[in-house]
Amino acid sequence: MSREGRGGRGNFVLRSYTIVALMAAIALPVSIWQGLDIHIANAASQETPNSQARTNFANPYLVYSLLGHTGTIKSLVFSPNSKILASGGADNDGGIRLWNLEKGKLVGRIKGHKTSVESLVISPNGQTLASCSNDNTINLWNLRTNRFTRSFVGHTSNVLSLVVSPDSKVLVSGALDGIRMWDLQQQRPLATLVRFDNSIYTLAMSPDGQTLASGDNKGVVKLWNLSTGKLIRELTAHSNVVTGVAFTPDGENLVSASRDRTIKLWNINSGELVRTFTGHNNWVNAIAINPDGQTLASAGRDGIKLWNLTTGKLLNTIYGHSDWVSAIAFSPDGQTLASGGFDKRINIWRAQPLPRIQN
Repeated sequence: MSREGRGGRGNFVLRSYTIVALMAAIALPVSIWQGLDIHIANAASQETPNSQARTNFANPYLVYSLLGHTGTIKSLVFSPNSKILASGGADNDGGIRLWNLEKGKLVGRIKGHKTSVESLVISPNGQTLASCSNDNTINLWNLRTNRFTRSFVGHTSNVLSLVVSPDSKVLVSGALDGIRMWDLQQQRPLATLVRFDNSIYTLAMSPDGQTLASGDNKGVVKLWNLSTGKLIRELTAHSNVVTGVAFTPDGENLVSASRDRTIKLWNINSGELVRTFTGHNNWVNAIAINPDGQTLASAGRDGIKLWNLTTGKLLNTIYGHSDWVSAIAFSPDGQTLASGGFDKRINIWRAQPLPRIQN
Protein backbone atom coordinates (compact mmCIF):
# COMPACT_ATOMS: atom_id res chain seq x y z
CA MET A 1 0.00 0.00 0.00
CA SER A 2 1.28 3.45 -0.88
CA ARG A 3 2.51 5.63 1.98
CA GLU A 4 2.37 8.98 0.24
CA GLY A 5 1.76 11.87 2.58
CA ARG A 6 3.76 10.53 5.53
CA GLY A 7 5.96 13.29 6.94
CA GLY A 8 5.45 15.36 3.82
CA ARG A 9 7.77 13.24 1.64
CA GLY A 10 6.72 11.90 -1.72
CA ASN A 11 3.18 13.11 -1.30
CA PHE A 12 2.75 15.39 -4.28
CA VAL A 13 2.65 13.15 -7.32
CA LEU A 14 1.63 14.74 -10.60
CA ARG A 15 -0.42 12.41 -12.74
CA SER A 16 -2.22 12.44 -16.04
CA TYR A 17 -5.66 10.96 -16.36
CA THR A 18 -8.03 10.53 -19.22
CA ILE A 19 -11.05 12.63 -18.42
CA VAL A 20 -14.21 10.92 -19.48
CA ALA A 21 -17.42 12.93 -19.78
CA LEU A 22 -20.01 10.53 -18.44
CA MET A 23 -23.07 12.66 -18.96
CA ALA A 24 -24.78 14.47 -21.77
CA ALA A 25 -24.97 18.23 -21.67
CA ILE A 26 -27.58 19.56 -19.30
CA ALA A 27 -29.25 22.89 -19.96
CA LEU A 28 -31.01 24.78 -17.22
CA PRO A 29 -33.31 27.71 -17.87
CA VAL A 30 -31.16 30.76 -18.37
CA SER A 31 -33.27 32.77 -15.95
CA ILE A 32 -32.37 30.58 -12.96
CA TRP A 33 -28.86 31.95 -12.56
CA GLN A 34 -28.56 34.92 -14.86
CA GLY A 35 -31.74 36.46 -13.52
CA LEU A 36 -30.03 36.65 -10.14
CA ASP A 37 -26.75 38.02 -11.51
CA ILE A 38 -24.76 35.01 -10.34
CA HIS A 39 -23.00 35.02 -13.71
CA ILE A 40 -21.37 38.34 -12.85
CA ALA A 41 -17.69 37.77 -12.11
CA ASN A 42 -17.63 39.95 -9.00
CA ALA A 43 -20.74 38.45 -7.45
CA ALA A 44 -18.71 37.03 -4.58
CA SER A 45 -17.82 40.54 -3.43
CA GLN A 46 -21.31 41.93 -3.42
CA GLU A 47 -21.71 41.31 0.31
CA THR A 48 -19.06 41.54 2.98
CA PRO A 49 -19.29 41.10 6.75
CA ASN A 50 -18.42 44.76 7.24
CA SER A 51 -21.42 45.83 5.20
CA GLN A 52 -23.92 43.66 7.05
CA ALA A 53 -26.78 45.02 9.09
CA ARG A 54 -26.55 44.33 12.81
CA THR A 55 -28.05 40.91 13.42
CA ASN A 56 -28.16 38.27 16.13
CA PHE A 57 -27.86 34.60 15.24
CA ALA A 58 -28.39 33.41 18.80
CA ASN A 59 -32.14 33.15 18.21
CA PRO A 60 -32.84 32.75 14.47
CA TYR A 61 -36.35 32.28 13.10
CA LEU A 62 -37.55 29.76 10.53
CA VAL A 63 -38.41 31.35 7.18
CA TYR A 64 -39.04 28.38 4.88
CA SER A 65 -39.14 24.60 4.91
CA LEU A 66 -38.19 23.34 1.46
CA LEU A 67 -39.44 19.95 0.30
CA GLY A 68 -38.42 18.15 -2.87
CA HIS A 69 -35.68 15.68 -2.07
CA THR A 70 -36.46 12.00 -1.75
CA GLY A 71 -33.49 11.15 0.47
CA THR A 72 -31.29 12.50 3.25
CA ILE A 73 -29.83 15.96 2.57
CA LYS A 74 -26.05 15.56 2.28
CA SER A 75 -24.80 18.95 1.11
CA LEU A 76 -25.93 22.59 0.98
CA VAL A 77 -24.14 25.51 -0.68
CA PHE A 78 -25.13 29.13 -1.30
CA SER A 79 -24.44 31.17 -4.40
CA PRO A 80 -21.94 34.03 -3.89
CA ASN A 81 -24.75 36.58 -3.63
CA SER A 82 -26.67 34.44 -1.10
CA LYS A 83 -29.85 34.33 -3.23
CA ILE A 84 -29.71 30.74 -4.50
CA LEU A 85 -29.19 27.54 -2.52
CA ALA A 86 -28.01 24.31 -4.16
CA SER A 87 -28.76 21.05 -2.37
CA GLY A 88 -27.72 17.46 -2.92
CA GLY A 89 -28.50 14.25 -1.14
CA ALA A 90 -29.15 10.55 -1.05
CA ASP A 91 -31.80 10.63 -3.76
CA ASN A 92 -31.98 7.57 -5.97
CA ASP A 93 -31.68 9.80 -9.03
CA GLY A 94 -28.48 11.53 -7.81
CA GLY A 95 -30.32 14.81 -8.15
CA ILE A 96 -29.30 18.35 -7.29
CA ARG A 97 -31.95 20.97 -6.52
CA LEU A 98 -31.70 24.75 -6.90
CA TRP A 99 -33.80 27.00 -4.66
CA ASN A 100 -34.67 30.69 -4.88
CA LEU A 101 -34.34 31.89 -1.29
CA GLU A 102 -36.19 35.14 -1.86
CA LYS A 103 -39.32 33.19 -2.79
CA GLY A 104 -38.64 29.87 -1.08
CA LYS A 105 -39.26 27.97 -4.29
CA LEU A 106 -37.58 25.26 -6.33
CA VAL A 107 -36.21 26.79 -9.52
CA GLY A 108 -34.10 24.02 -11.03
CA ARG A 109 -33.22 20.33 -11.03
CA ILE A 110 -30.01 18.70 -12.21
CA LYS A 111 -29.56 15.00 -12.87
CA GLY A 112 -26.21 15.08 -11.16
CA HIS A 113 -24.97 11.53 -10.54
CA LYS A 114 -25.83 7.86 -10.57
CA THR A 115 -25.94 7.68 -6.76
CA SER A 116 -25.90 9.89 -3.66
CA VAL A 117 -24.56 13.45 -4.02
CA GLU A 118 -22.11 13.87 -1.14
CA SER A 119 -20.78 17.41 -1.57
CA LEU A 120 -21.44 20.58 -3.58
CA VAL A 121 -19.38 23.73 -4.08
CA ILE A 122 -19.90 26.90 -6.10
CA SER A 123 -16.75 28.76 -7.10
CA PRO A 124 -16.38 32.23 -5.51
CA ASN A 125 -16.66 33.87 -8.94
CA GLY A 126 -20.06 32.22 -9.39
CA GLN A 127 -19.11 30.53 -12.65
CA THR A 128 -18.86 26.84 -11.71
CA LEU A 129 -20.94 24.37 -9.73
CA ALA A 130 -19.12 21.17 -8.78
CA SER A 131 -20.61 18.03 -7.27
CA CYS A 132 -19.21 14.71 -6.11
CA SER A 133 -20.73 11.36 -5.38
CA ASN A 134 -20.49 7.78 -4.23
CA ASP A 135 -20.21 6.93 -7.94
CA ASN A 136 -16.52 8.05 -7.66
CA THR A 137 -16.96 11.03 -9.99
CA ILE A 138 -16.89 14.82 -9.85
CA ASN A 139 -19.13 16.74 -12.23
CA LEU A 140 -18.91 20.38 -13.30
CA TRP A 141 -21.53 22.80 -14.58
CA ASN A 142 -20.87 26.17 -16.19
CA LEU A 143 -23.25 28.60 -14.51
CA ARG A 144 -22.77 31.20 -17.24
CA THR A 145 -24.17 28.89 -19.89
CA ASN A 146 -26.13 26.66 -17.50
CA ARG A 147 -24.65 23.52 -19.06
CA PHE A 148 -22.84 20.43 -17.90
CA THR A 149 -19.19 20.77 -18.93
CA ARG A 150 -17.03 17.95 -17.60
CA SER A 151 -16.67 14.88 -15.40
CA PHE A 152 -13.43 14.45 -13.47
CA VAL A 153 -12.57 10.78 -13.01
CA GLY A 154 -9.57 9.34 -11.22
CA HIS A 155 -10.84 8.54 -7.76
CA THR A 156 -11.43 4.84 -7.26
CA SER A 157 -13.77 5.16 -4.30
CA ASN A 158 -16.51 7.37 -2.84
CA VAL A 159 -15.78 11.11 -3.21
CA LEU A 160 -17.08 12.74 -0.04
CA SER A 161 -15.89 16.36 0.04
CA LEU A 162 -15.05 19.26 -2.27
CA VAL A 163 -13.48 22.68 -1.72
CA VAL A 164 -12.45 25.38 -4.18
CA SER A 165 -9.72 28.00 -3.90
CA PRO A 166 -10.63 31.66 -3.26
CA ASP A 167 -9.42 32.59 -6.76
CA SER A 168 -11.73 29.92 -8.28
CA LYS A 169 -8.81 28.24 -10.07
CA VAL A 170 -8.30 25.00 -8.13
CA LEU A 171 -10.79 22.36 -7.00
CA VAL A 172 -9.72 19.87 -4.32
CA SER A 173 -11.54 16.59 -3.73
CA GLY A 174 -11.38 14.26 -0.74
CA ALA A 175 -12.32 10.59 -1.06
CA LEU A 176 -11.83 7.25 0.59
CA ASP A 177 -8.74 6.85 -1.62
CA GLY A 178 -7.11 10.19 -0.78
CA ILE A 179 -6.96 13.79 -2.01
CA ARG A 180 -6.73 15.07 -5.58
CA MET A 181 -6.43 18.53 -7.09
CA TRP A 182 -8.01 19.74 -10.32
CA ASP A 183 -7.46 22.75 -12.55
CA LEU A 184 -10.87 24.42 -12.95
CA GLN A 185 -9.76 26.81 -15.67
CA GLN A 186 -8.23 24.17 -17.93
CA GLN A 187 -10.62 21.50 -16.59
CA ARG A 188 -7.95 18.88 -16.14
CA PRO A 189 -6.29 16.86 -13.35
CA LEU A 190 -3.62 18.81 -11.53
CA ALA A 191 -2.11 16.61 -8.82
CA THR A 192 -2.54 13.77 -6.38
CA LEU A 193 -1.84 15.14 -2.92
CA VAL A 194 -2.10 11.93 -0.93
CA ARG A 195 -3.34 8.42 -1.66
CA PHE A 196 -4.80 5.32 -0.09
CA ASP A 197 -3.53 5.55 3.48
CA ASN A 198 -5.84 8.52 4.03
CA SER A 199 -9.61 7.91 3.91
CA ILE A 200 -10.79 11.51 3.67
CA TYR A 201 -14.23 12.43 4.93
CA THR A 202 -14.02 16.22 4.95
CA LEU A 203 -11.94 19.12 3.61
CA ALA A 204 -11.60 22.86 4.20
CA MET A 205 -9.46 25.56 2.59
CA SER A 206 -8.00 28.57 4.39
CA PRO A 207 -9.26 32.03 3.38
CA ASP A 208 -5.93 32.82 1.67
CA GLY A 209 -6.02 29.56 -0.32
CA GLN A 210 -2.61 28.45 0.95
CA THR A 211 -3.58 25.75 3.42
CA LEU A 212 -5.81 22.70 3.10
CA ALA A 213 -7.27 20.90 6.11
CA SER A 214 -8.40 17.28 5.88
CA GLY A 215 -10.21 15.04 8.32
CA ASP A 216 -10.08 11.25 8.08
CA ASN A 217 -11.70 8.09 9.38
CA LYS A 218 -9.15 7.73 12.20
CA GLY A 219 -9.95 11.07 13.82
CA VAL A 220 -6.81 12.73 12.45
CA VAL A 221 -6.78 16.29 11.07
CA LYS A 222 -3.94 17.20 8.72
CA LEU A 223 -2.83 20.57 7.40
CA TRP A 224 -1.28 20.72 3.93
CA ASN A 225 0.66 23.44 2.13
CA LEU A 226 -1.07 23.66 -1.24
CA SER A 227 1.87 25.42 -2.92
CA THR A 228 4.37 22.67 -2.12
CA GLY A 229 2.10 19.72 -1.38
CA LYS A 230 3.94 19.17 1.92
CA LEU A 231 2.30 18.06 5.13
CA ILE A 232 2.50 20.97 7.58
CA ARG A 233 1.06 19.42 10.71
CA GLU A 234 -0.85 16.35 11.89
CA LEU A 235 -3.32 16.63 14.77
CA THR A 236 -4.61 13.61 16.64
CA ALA A 237 -7.86 15.47 17.04
CA HIS A 238 -10.64 12.97 17.73
CA SER A 239 -11.34 9.38 18.73
CA ASN A 240 -13.70 8.75 15.83
CA VAL A 241 -14.32 9.87 12.23
CA VAL A 242 -13.81 13.59 11.55
CA THR A 243 -17.10 14.79 10.06
CA GLY A 244 -16.30 18.45 9.50
CA VAL A 245 -13.46 20.98 9.38
CA ALA A 246 -13.76 24.74 8.91
CA PHE A 247 -11.32 27.64 9.05
CA THR A 248 -12.28 30.76 10.94
CA PRO A 249 -12.66 33.82 8.65
CA ASP A 250 -9.36 35.29 9.89
CA GLY A 251 -7.57 32.05 8.97
CA GLU A 252 -5.92 31.80 12.40
CA ASN A 253 -7.93 28.88 13.75
CA LEU A 254 -9.54 25.66 12.60
CA VAL A 255 -12.69 24.02 13.94
CA SER A 256 -13.08 20.24 13.72
CA ALA A 257 -16.10 18.04 14.51
CA SER A 258 -16.42 14.31 14.96
CA ARG A 259 -18.57 11.29 15.60
CA ASP A 260 -16.99 11.30 19.07
CA ARG A 261 -19.59 13.99 19.91
CA THR A 262 -17.07 16.81 20.31
CA ILE A 263 -16.12 19.97 18.45
CA LYS A 264 -12.62 21.41 18.85
CA LEU A 265 -10.96 24.73 18.07
CA TRP A 266 -7.28 24.61 17.07
CA ASN A 267 -4.62 27.28 16.66
CA ILE A 268 -3.26 26.88 13.13
CA ASN A 269 0.22 28.21 13.80
CA SER A 270 0.98 26.29 16.99
CA GLY A 271 -1.26 23.26 16.50
CA GLU A 272 -2.50 23.69 20.07
CA LEU A 273 -6.03 22.92 21.19
CA VAL A 274 -7.73 26.18 22.15
CA ARG A 275 -11.17 24.97 23.20
CA THR A 276 -13.48 21.96 23.21
CA PHE A 277 -17.21 22.39 22.65
CA THR A 278 -19.28 19.67 24.32
CA GLY A 279 -23.04 19.34 24.41
CA HIS A 280 -24.16 17.08 21.57
CA ASN A 281 -25.54 13.74 22.73
CA ASN A 282 -24.47 11.85 19.61
CA TRP A 283 -22.42 12.25 16.42
CA VAL A 284 -21.75 15.79 15.24
CA ASN A 285 -22.65 15.53 11.57
CA ALA A 286 -21.72 18.98 10.28
CA ILE A 287 -20.40 22.41 11.26
CA ALA A 288 -20.51 25.89 9.74
CA ILE A 289 -19.00 29.22 10.79
CA ASN A 290 -20.82 32.49 10.21
CA PRO A 291 -18.72 34.83 8.02
CA ASP A 292 -18.71 37.35 10.88
CA GLY A 293 -16.50 34.91 12.80
CA GLN A 294 -18.68 35.08 15.89
CA THR A 295 -21.10 32.17 15.60
CA LEU A 296 -20.45 28.46 15.13
CA ALA A 297 -23.32 26.18 14.13
CA SER A 298 -23.19 22.42 14.63
CA ALA A 299 -25.69 19.75 13.63
CA GLY A 300 -26.59 16.32 14.93
CA ARG A 301 -29.33 14.08 16.21
CA ASP A 302 -30.25 16.65 18.86
CA GLY A 303 -30.85 19.58 16.51
CA ILE A 304 -28.67 22.56 15.65
CA LYS A 305 -26.51 24.11 18.33
CA LEU A 306 -25.28 27.69 18.08
CA TRP A 307 -22.08 28.59 19.89
CA ASN A 308 -20.16 31.79 20.60
CA LEU A 309 -16.89 30.97 18.87
CA THR A 310 -14.90 33.38 21.04
CA THR A 311 -16.09 32.25 24.45
CA GLY A 312 -17.24 28.70 23.71
CA LYS A 313 -20.61 29.42 25.27
CA LEU A 314 -23.65 27.54 23.95
CA LEU A 315 -26.07 30.24 22.78
CA ASN A 316 -29.05 28.19 21.72
CA THR A 317 -30.30 24.88 20.37
CA ILE A 318 -32.85 25.16 17.57
CA TYR A 319 -35.17 22.45 16.34
CA GLY A 320 -36.98 22.14 13.04
CA HIS A 321 -36.25 18.63 11.83
CA SER A 322 -37.98 15.41 12.83
CA ASP A 323 -34.77 13.39 12.49
CA TRP A 324 -30.99 13.84 12.48
CA VAL A 325 -29.68 17.12 11.02
CA SER A 326 -27.11 16.10 8.42
CA ALA A 327 -25.97 19.31 6.66
CA ILE A 328 -25.73 23.01 7.47
CA ALA A 329 -24.36 26.09 5.70
CA PHE A 330 -24.22 29.83 6.34
CA SER A 331 -24.83 32.22 3.47
CA PRO A 332 -21.89 34.40 2.37
CA ASP A 333 -23.65 37.52 3.70
CA GLY A 334 -24.04 35.88 7.11
CA GLN A 335 -27.77 36.50 7.29
CA THR A 336 -29.09 33.00 6.56
CA LEU A 337 -28.47 29.47 7.82
CA ALA A 338 -29.64 26.46 5.83
CA SER A 339 -30.07 23.06 7.45
CA GLY A 340 -30.89 19.69 5.91
CA GLY A 341 -31.84 16.45 7.56
CA PHE A 342 -32.59 12.78 7.39
CA ASP A 343 -36.23 13.91 7.15
CA LYS A 344 -35.54 15.05 3.55
CA ARG A 345 -36.36 18.62 4.57
CA ILE A 346 -34.32 21.81 4.13
CA ASN A 347 -34.97 24.59 6.63
CA ILE A 348 -34.02 28.21 6.01
CA TRP A 349 -33.25 30.25 9.13
CA ARG A 350 -32.72 34.00 9.34
CA ALA A 351 -30.98 36.08 11.97
CA GLN A 352 -32.98 38.38 14.22
CA PRO A 353 -32.20 42.06 13.58
CA LEU A 354 -30.71 43.86 16.55
CA PRO A 355 -32.14 47.18 17.76
CA ARG A 356 -30.61 50.19 16.14
CA ILE A 357 -28.10 52.08 18.26
CA GLN A 358 -29.26 55.64 18.84
CA ASN A 359 -26.57 58.29 18.55
